[in-house]
This record gives sequence, C-alpha cells and structure tokens, in this order.
Amino acid sequence: MTDNSLGTPAQLRDVDYMPPIYKAIPLGVQHVLAMFVSNVTPAIIVAGAAGFGFGSNSPDFPNLIYMLQMSMFFAGVATLMQTITFGPIGARMPIVQGTSFAFIPIMIPLVAGKGVDAMAAVMGGILVGGLFHAALGTVIGRIRFALPPLVTGLVVTMIGLALVRVGVQYAAGGVPAMGTDAFGNLQSWSVALVVIFVTLGLKFFTRGMLAISAVLLGLLAGYTVAFALGMVSFANVGRASAFALPNPLHFGLEFTAAAIIGFCAMAFVSAVETVGDVSGIAKGGAGREATDREISGATYADGLGTAVSGLFGALPNTSFSQNVGLIAMTGVMSRHVVTIGAVLLIVAGLFPKVGAVISTVPIEVLGGGVIVMFGMVVAAGISMLSDVHWNRRNMVIFAIALSLGLGLQLEPSALQHLPDTPRVLLTSGILPAAFIAILLNLILPKELAGEATEEVSGGMHGAGAGLDPADRTR
Repeated sequence: MTDNSLGTPAQLRDVDYMPPIYKAIPLGVQHVLAMFVSNVTPAIIVAGAAGFGFGSNSPDFPNLIYMLQMSMFFAGVATLMQTITFGPIGARMPIVQGTSFAFIPIMIPLVAGKGVDAMAAVMGGILVGGLFHAALGTVIGRIRFALPPLVTGLVVTMIGLALVRVGVQYAAGGVPAMGTDAFGNLQSWSVALVVIFVTLGLKFFTRGMLAISAVLLGLLAGYTVAFALGMVSFANVGRASAFALPNPLHFGLEFTAAAIIGFCAMAFVSAVETVGDVSGIAKGGAGREATDREISGATYADGLGTAVSGLFGALPNTSFSQNVGLIAMTGVMSRHVVTIGAVLLIVAGLFPKVGAVISTVPIEVLGGGVIVMFGMVVAAGISMLSDVHWNRRNMVIFAIALSLGLGLQLEPSALQHLPDTPRVLLTSGILPAAFIAILLNLILPKELAGEATEEVSGGMHGAGAGLDPADRTR
C-alpha cells in the first residue's frame, strides 16, 4: 500500500525523488531485511559442500565468516552500481543486488569435498562469467527470443529441485552428522519445523513487512528455540576481528574449463532474470515499460558486480526479485532509498563480527529456512511455466529436458567414465536441461500431430488451461 505521506504520487514514481531522510532510512532498512537471509545463504551452502561450513570443525571455517562478510559488502557495491550508475553501467533504478541462488548447482560439483583449495576455480569462473554477463548487455534485447518462459521456467524449477535436498540435509543436522545417530533426531527436526511453521504463519496471516520478512523472523524464532536448547555457540564471535577490509584474491584465481563454461552458461539465465526484474520495477513502480538503456545498464552492472566479487572471494550477484515486490508494496520508486540500503550492507560487510554472529545460527535452524526458500524457488519456476502455451510440442520439450537434466543430477555416477569437465557440467542438471530445452525449442516444428505423443504419454494427457481446446479432447 502506498503511503502518501512520503510524497505526492508523482514524486513516489520518480526514481530521483528523495523522501525525508527520517523516512528514507527505514525504507532502506526494509530492503535489507527483505533480502538479507537469501543473500548470505549461498555462501553457507557452498562452504558446506566444500567441507568448511557449519558443523565441519574445519580449521578453514574462518573462510566462511569471510564469505558471509563479502556477501554483504559486494551486494551493497553491486546495488550502488545500479542506483548511482557509472557511465553506462547501472540502470539508475531502485534495483537491489544480492548473491544468486542460480549458480549454486554449478558451484557444488566444483567444490564438493575438496576444501578451501577448490574455491580458486570457483573465483576464476565467477570473474570470467561476470565479464561475459556484462558483455551480454550489448545484445540482451536480441537474445531474449531464445529464452522463453518454457526455458527460463524449466531452469528456475531445476535450480529449486537441485537445492531442496540441501534443505532437508540441513534440517536433519547437516552433512557432518550424516551416518550418525544425531542425524535426523527429534531435536533437529523440531527446531527446523519451528522455523517453517512461523514462516508460514507470517506469510499467510500478516501483511506488509511482517510478511516480506517472514523467513528472517522464522529463523529468529528457530534461533531462540535452539538457544534455549543449548544448540548455540558464540565462540566464533569472540575470535572474529572487529574490523576488516576485503582481501583481494582471498582464495586466489584458477581458470578451469568446467567453471568458465558453467558460469558463462548460467549468465544467460541470470541476465534474463535481471531483465524481468527491471521490467517489473518500471511497470510496478512507475507504470511504464523499462527502456533499452535501463535494461542494458542493469545487465552491465549485474555482470561487472559479479566479476568484481570474484576478485575478492565473494559469489555471483544478481537482482533480487523480492525487493521488486517491496517496491510495488510501498509505491516508493526512489533509487536513493535503495542506495541507503546498499550503504548499510557495505558497512555490515566491514565488520567480521556480523558474519560471525550469522555463523552462530545452528544448521538445523538454517535448514528450516532453506526448505522454505528453495521450495519457493521451485514454485517460482512453476509460476513462470504457467505462462507457457502447453501444446504437445512444448510438453515433449519439457519432458525430455526435465528427465535428462534431473536424472543426471540424481544419478551422477551414470557419467563416471566422462572426463572431469563434461562430467561436472552435465551432472549439474541445470546446463543439460537448459541446453536441450533451448535447442529443441529452436529446431522443432511449431506443432506436433496429435498422435505424436500418444505412445510416450502412457495415456496421461495434460488438461491445463494452457492447452489448446483441440489438445484437450479426443
């Protein structure tokens, strides 16, 4: 709901309008709260996959605290690129940047069980992939045809499906507890379920910032229960330094074919998501279509923000859709409000104790939040797929891409005889699914005969609203 006390309707739609500072600061804080949990979660997951995450007792655990610190710092830096702009870089719009979920399925196979040494290859991929992403800004308008909702919806759904397993593992006690009696015990699940139920209650029965911050508040509720059960340790907070600047090449740089191809391929999807967010902000906040300058500038900032992050040990950035919804809710289109949020993120990123406090969250608490977040990623993908015209042709494309992509993800040993680079890329599941969907969508005829899918559908026929009437009847 728009608050007219913030300014006139014309002012609220103006990206250059600055509300009174005492009202602008709380609005900036709202943007940080809306994205905070999602922003730091990828670092936790990647560090956990590598073996120096929560509960690992690894001597490299301080690197996770550093990654949390950099997640905040470079989310703020990338957001400033969008709001302040530097030449053609940035959309000059209230776009909030944060660490992307989309690249997690690419990063996990690259680092799985390899420790902190594997992060150099990830950073090399982020640097090259970010530069490639920025280059897409020159052609983004001409390549969107290759990524219709059938492809983007499939990819987003696959990202969510790839990650829901992580949520369940965390809720049950995390990878370090697997194979022990502690894994999946009642205490672990009880704490995770507190997070889930509080989050759902806030989402369904509240409005405004309570609903938008439901995951964060659910985590706080679970954290409180975990603290009462003696599951919280503050040892890392005491050991963390009070202030620290970003460390250039913290993990080093290593350039491998698997990382470079993977990050560049996912850059297409991330770029299209950014275009959608820019369009959503322009439409929802200002009641107009986004300009070509805004779309290309946002893509430049998206890519360069990611590339710079890789130089300092942070993960890829992208625009955050939840903040698009916040702009629609408040009606405040001011880029200066988001700039305030960006400054707050940068300041938080300079104090390692903030990251250390985050690291005190028990993995079971995080698991409850991750189950909700990654489930919502799946739901977002399905929502995108609802825009697909579900004729028989698109059903076949979706079926083949999903079956092969998800199948390779679930059974990576099926490709054990391949060299490392193609094996890592294919077992991500995301890349083969996207490639198959794009290729088939471009080369298959626009219509399939009715009988063309009879023998492979087992008598089960879609009857959704997206089907042609002729496809629903025999």
